[in-house]
Amino acid sequence: MLPLSKRSFAGRLFTGLFTLVVLGILLVVGAGLAVVYAPLPLPSDKVDFVIDHGSTMRGVARQVRDAGVDVPPQVIVAVARITGTDTQVKAGGYELVRGESLWTLLTRMSRGDVTQREIAFIEGWTWRQIKSVVTRHSEVTQTIVDMDDAAVLQAIGADETHIEGLFFPDTYLFAKGAKDIDILRRAYRAQKKELAEVWAKRAADVPLRSPYEALILASIVEKETGLHTERERIAGVFANRLRINMPLQTDPTVIYGLGQSFDGNLRKRDLRADTPWNTYTRNGLPPTPIAAPGRQALLAAVQPEKHKFLYFVSRGDGTSAFSEDLAAHNRQVARYIASQRAAGRTPSAAVPAVPGVEATDPAAVEPQAAEPEAPKP
Repeated sequence: MLPLSKRSFAGRLFTGLFTLVVLGILLVVGAGLAVVYAPLPLPSDKVDFVIDHGSTMRGVARQVRDAGVDVPPQVIVAVARITGTDTQVKAGGYELVRGESLWTLLTRMSRGDVTQREIAFIEGWTWRQIKSVVTRHSEVTQTIVDMDDAAVLQAIGADETHIEGLFFPDTYLFAKGAKDIDILRRAYRAQKKELAEVWAKRAADVPLRSPYEALILASIVEKETGLHTERERIAGVFANRLRINMPLQTDPTVIYGLGQSFDGNLRKRDLRADTPWNTYTRNGLPPTPIAAPGRQALLAAVQPEKHKFLYFVSRGDGTSAFSEDLAAHNRQVARYIASQRAAGRTPSAAVPAVPGVEATDPAAVEPQAAEPEAPKP
């Protein structure tokens, strides 16, 4: 047994060490609490940022830092894990004001208390329509107003040379003050992702040589019908024509080629006016998309319905009549014209097989020879 003096010293030593440990723990806890509850250093009185869908906690921390919040991402991740909020963060737009803490931020993101705005790009919209909506939105910071298309493509990191059809039609959430180019970059990446996914699901015999050709055909399908039940069948008509080198003869491509000169009335002379997008005067697909196709149109382009139809014409009620041969098609056209006149409407002069703009008879078409891989657009 230790002498009393030595036992007293050991007790004091143990007590001292224990006290130091407790003090150390309290200091660490205090420092941690200071980090969690101290006001965050912000670059301005208010900071807006967006958490994208599918972001990991590390990604969230980087997005917070990129918004100007001067806190190391690893600290945000560590605190989120300790507090259990790392698996509860909701996507959307958020707002921080001066004086708010990291705990306030994590609690807000875990509850999904968003301050998000939204902007919608509609299926079938052209680049001109998309740009107009983005640049006129009162809560979007404008940076592209004076940029030409080439500069926009460079800014979003695109390797395509033509801007049409590259932005996926969807509703995009953003924080107030988000830059227009950032929203466009998200829409571009979304279209690339969708296109890659549907291209991987393409039918083995689809007459398309690249994802970009699928995008072109999908844009035509999108503009030809808003009826989702007809997309695959219309895509099948175009696929059948492509296989035998038969002109697509689709009005939306002609209208796109006319550009700003189109006044809403498509005339026979317009069908004869050659442009790179006139599928009456040129065989095959046009050189670029003519609009932004949605996912269903993309899928229809790569998984067209298998049938023998080579023609279709509007019935005047939103649906189309399909035919396998020119004679049957001409009868359908005659019915359409009669129905329009009976309703007191002027039938379109652009309906194939009207005098002066005859629909192509497949018997007169030369078989299509194998072609090399299309150059990258």
